[in-house]
Amino acid sequence: MNDDLKALIRTIPDFPKPGIQFRDITTLLLDPAGFATTIERMAAAAIGPIDLVAGIEARGFLFAAALALPLRAGVLLIRKDGKLPGATIAEDYTLEYGEDRIVMHEDALVPGQRVLLVDDLIATGGTARAAVRLLRKAGAAVEQAQFVVDLPDLGGAETVRADGVRVDSLIQFAGH
Repeated sequence: MNDDLKALIRTIPDFPKPGIQFRDITTLLLDPAGFATTIERMAAAAIGPIDLVAGIEARGFLFAAALALPLRAGVLLIRKDGKLPGATIAEDYTLEYGEDRIVMHEDALVPGQRVLLVDDLIATGGTARAAVRLLRKAGAAVEQAQFVVDLPDLGGAETVRADGVRVDSLIQFAGH
């Protein structure tokens, strides 16, 4: 269904390490019609109303900001620790080789607001799950997450679904 968009995503073999097939969305972003179509299709899949679109640093910011416009929603930034000024709340999570932390401003949302979580790609789902926990800790209603690309063999979408979140993606790539 979205083969037109899939064709705009470049695959870079063995990046950042041997055996990884890196799905590079910068080539999609360079195509004005392709980027616009991506946002239109994501907006059509959104279950509204949506108060805020939360983008995960950094490529998620691009899609969240563009998607917020047709949804008439605000944009909430989910960043790595130490990147936001002012008071923040945080969520720690485990990575393949260590731990990390994401944060958001503690006053970024009003409890009960409906938040759509957005990122460019979902792989193992660790960051997305942490973002869902962070948003819910702040009182958000998070019922849907959208990704441009899903790597279903890594199981991230299923992991996020297990937290009661509908997960949608436009494109799937097999493998890593």
